[in-house]
Amino acid sequence: MNRNTAAALAAFAIAASALAATQFPNTAAPPRSATAPTTAAATTAPEAATAAVELRDVADVYAADAVIEAVRAATVSAQISGNVTRYYVDAGDRVKRGQVLVRIDTRETDAQVVAGNAAVAQAEAQLAQAKLNHERTAKLLDAKFVSQAALDKADADLKSALAAVQMANANATQATTARSFAEVRSPVDGVVTRRLAELGELAAPGKPLIEVHDPSALRAVASVPQFVLPRIANAKTADVLLPTLGTTLTATRLTVLPAADARLLSTQVRADLPAQVPATTVPGTAAKVLLPTGSARKLVMPASAVFRRGELTATRVVTADGRVQLRQIRVGEPAGNGLVEVLAGLDAGERVQTAAALAAR
Repeated sequence: MNRNTAAALAAFAIAASALAATQFPNTAAPPRSATAPTTAAATTAPEAATAAVELRDVADVYAADAVIEAVRAATVSAQISGNVTRYYVDAGDRVKRGQVLVRIDTRETDAQVVAGNAAVAQAEAQLAQAKLNHERTAKLLDAKFVSQAALDKADADLKSALAAVQMANANATQATTARSFAEVRSPVDGVVTRRLAELGELAAPGKPLIEVHDPSALRAVASVPQFVLPRIANAKTADVLLPTLGTTLTATRLTVLPAADARLLSTQVRADLPAQVPATTVPGTAAKVLLPTGSARKLVMPASAVFRRGELTATRVVTADGRVQLRQIRVGEPAGNGLVEVLAGLDAGERVQTAAALAAR
């Protein structure tokens, strides 16, 4: 095949292709987007799996930063001096009231107990001798062999011996009690929060050794500015938001302390949590106390339609033709009944895909 023939064949092929495209336009290959969806923007959602973004009159709240703490918590300290010889529990262990947690060296207190018992025995012996001497002096006085002064002295010696016995018994009881302080016991049923000393360290009266708290009774403690107090004066309860867990709990009791912090110009508010809380809710967890302050008209959407990926907060918006578009939004505080306030990114009347639709995909 020469060069002229090859050129003619190429020109013929181009012309044939152009003619086919002109005469049969519907036979062209469909675009990729029309054959199968490749992104979330090309998917469709059933009506039952969507919810409307709308303006509603909802409860207006003041969100106060708070920290979870235990209602019943104790920092157990030493009451005697001595080296820590043994820890029976560690952080996270469950304990019962009265259970031994820590043992302190008892050699010094053991010696004090022995000395106390010896002092009691000595005082009792002196009392017995004083009784005999009093009886003899009384008989000699009856026989006119001694004066009344001798009997008075014997009587005073007897009373002094009785007092010495009482003092010795008190000292012995004190030594025995101090000996019992060598076994540091839990004051509440609960969980060990942390250990504050290590084996071999010197314990002294007042030195913290271990912390214990009762996880069945927790509360959120928040500081509320004083200008907000008149707006929450009639509040009887509040919601407690746990951002790290994505959970909202209803407080069983709300307490506004009758005192203010003059430095921070705030008042402490306590919201007691229900008995059943997520297992990961522990003292020190960050929270928000949502205090009702009235009502307001807000743009809201189902909280289940919001998802977060790192720093991105977004939702899937369902368009009029049923297509789903991923859109970044900005949301505010929960508005109750499973709703959340929309601050930016959506308009009233738009529909969003709910968690039920996402789970079905």
